[in-house]
Amino acid sequence: MRAVVLITAFTLAPACSASPIAPSPVPSIPLAPPSDASDAPVDATQDSAAEARSSEAEPDAALSGCPSDMKLVDGDFCTRVEQKCRRKWNSKYTHKTVCMEFEAPSRCVGDKQHKRFCIDTYEWPNVAGQRPEVMSNFYQAQVKCASVGKRLCTETEWTQACEGPEMKPFPNGYVRDPLKCNGDHLWDDPSLKKVEAYDPDELARLWKGVRSGSQPGCISDYGVADMPANVDEVSFNEEILPFSRDKYDNAITGGNWYQGVRNQCRPKVYTHDDGWSYYFLGLRCCAEPDGKPSDPRAPRQIAHGWDFKRVESLARFTTEQMREKLLLKREGKCTCAVRDTLCRIMCGDMLGPRAHDADPNRIIPKPGRD
Repeated sequence: MRAVVLITAFTLAPACSASPIAPSPVPSIPLAPPSDASDAPVDATQDSAAEARSSEAEPDAALSGCPSDMKLVDGDFCTRVEQKCRRKWNSKYTHKTVCMEFEAPSRCVGDKQHKRFCIDTYEWPNVAGQRPEVMSNFYQAQVKCASVGKRLCTETEWTQACEGPEMKPFPNGYVRDPLKCNGDHLWDDPSLKKVEAYDPDELARLWKGVRSGSQPGCISDYGVADMPANVDEVSFNEEILPFSRDKYDNAITGGNWYQGVRNQCRPKVYTHDDGWSYYFLGLRCCAEPDGKPSDPRAPRQIAHGWDFKRVESLARFTTEQMREKLLLKREGKCTCAVRDTLCRIMCGDMLGPRAHDADPNRIIPKPGRD
């Protein structure tokens, strides 16, 4: 018998099995009174960043609506999708049923919402051949995207870019293949104490990721690479869908390199606080199309009238400081002391020299024998 999975907006996946890292103390800033989103203040530095991003784009960017390092998504997002699972197994690590193959095609049984936006081709720093950066929390991810005139993606934008027009469960089709989208590595018992201390040797030991653009079989129909598996990605929780939670502003999406993890386009995790960072948590930026400025604040931050300076305070570094680090990084001068974790987060220097990328030719344990 084939199992029918009716996904009402997003399936709530279990939280990661490791404990979250407690956010660092930050100054207490009073919450501004609620205001209409259209009247909410926008950081003036966004305009100059958007202009810089637009001016750096290749000439054909005007035709595509997006800078050359981004892909345009212009189509309909379905709020409820029916998918039929043909082959599945149960993981003892995550206590989750993992579908290995879905029946084609998926069927939209909800509402369709037209969306047009730009999304980074790769995970931050959005450069082919580089490793996705990890260990940034939600606020730090916001500042990183803002520093290049962009913003985090909303959960529905991320999903749409991954699924493509056919609402595929995986970016490359209907079959889960951990050799195409890096996944199904065995659990390796991280030392939470060392991870919380940003220990480079421990982070290097735990690294099972691959470099951006090295997975030609893990590209969505919109041309976006490396979306599920490899590293998890943080996005904006829109708080408008039945499975979302209104406690936090973030939604974790995609899945990571461990066995038994969701590693699909649609499921999300809503249980981590906004100060959570981890060794397999990365990010990806989105932006408004056609040269329009992007507001880097989360939907609820906008609704409550947050100034972006509050986000910077929670991140513990500013947009301008992040831009300075990016300039140093381009010059090969972004170096940090081991104990200077903020510098390492901004420079993306989290892994020690012992880190090795995952072997694409590794033998995957047979599902059900984990």
